[in-house]
Amino acid sequence: MDATAGVERGTTERVLALLGLLQQRSSWAGPELADHLGVTTRTVRRDIERLRSLGYPVQASHGVGGGYQLGRGRDLPPLLFDDAEAIATAVALLVGAGDAVAGAGDAALRALTKLDGVLPSRLRSEVAALAGSVASFAGGRTPADPVVLMTLARACRDETEIGFDYPAHDELRSRRVEPYRLVSSGRRWYLLAYDLHREDWRTFRVDRMREVSARSWRFRPRVTPDPVSYVQEGVASRGYPHQARFLVYAAAEQVRAQVPASAAVVLPRGPASCEVRSGADSLDYLVAHILLLGHQFEVIDPPELGQRCRVLAERLLSAADTHARSGSHLPG
Repeated sequence: MDATAGVERGTTERVLALLGLLQQRSSWAGPELADHLGVTTRTVRRDIERLRSLGYPVQASHGVGGGYQLGRGRDLPPLLFDDAEAIATAVALLVGAGDAVAGAGDAALRALTKLDGVLPSRLRSEVAALAGSVASFAGGRTPADPVVLMTLARACRDETEIGFDYPAHDELRSRRVEPYRLVSSGRRWYLLAYDLHREDWRTFRVDRMREVSARSWRFRPRVTPDPVSYVQEGVASRGYPHQARFLVYAAAEQVRAQVPASAAVVLPRGPASCEVRSGADSLDYLVAHILLLGHQFEVIDPPELGQRCRVLAERLLSAADTHARSGSHLPG
């Protein structure tokens, strides 16, 4: 039985080596493959059939220039990387995720998390060193440290606590959280986490996090709010001293096209109306922001915002009346 197991293991290793060769270039002659693998052409043919039985579309062509080719299948097959290829792929994904490109950054981080699960430990330090030497233009985005992103993604996947320092009231404070999901706004990365000190959900900007480290303590997952909605509302509203809700008489799709997702949450309230939730440092800014959309609106809350609208309206009417009274005396 041991001898049989050894033969099967040798066959598996040889078939994987064959797959790796087929992925290296577009076409191989049978004798070339046999020479690289140290076997006969008959063995190569048998191993080709094994790959086909596993779903790999290996094609064979005859004549001058013919040979074996790994075709394009309906599904993406597993890829085999040597050390150099694995390092290059990981660094490219790190940079892509760190740039926070909308859509591409999310996909890069998901792929990087999968690659990290199988990346040999001997290569991780090389990936980190090479990633640190690569820079790119952010194009108006706020890039996050790709190594920090990888640490957070791994902690979310493995359900382990993380610790870090985070600015609050002009000083860095230590935080200990249960990380659940990384969310990209297209401009920045955010972490949705349960803050163990405050015993509540929090949103953290990844580019502001310092001294990020994963802990060995694993946590039991909690029932989580919707990550995208929670982070968006936190960025657009909850993080400001003043929060407001408006009823806007325009379709939600129309208002969303006017307002960046990081500036307001837009919820449909009917075919021709929507609720807009936003935040700002002052009530006046909230009024100006909603007024410039150009739609009829009502203040839902807070009550003092409605009072502020009245004050500002009276001020604008006064300015208009003053202009009308003095208009005839202006040079024209």
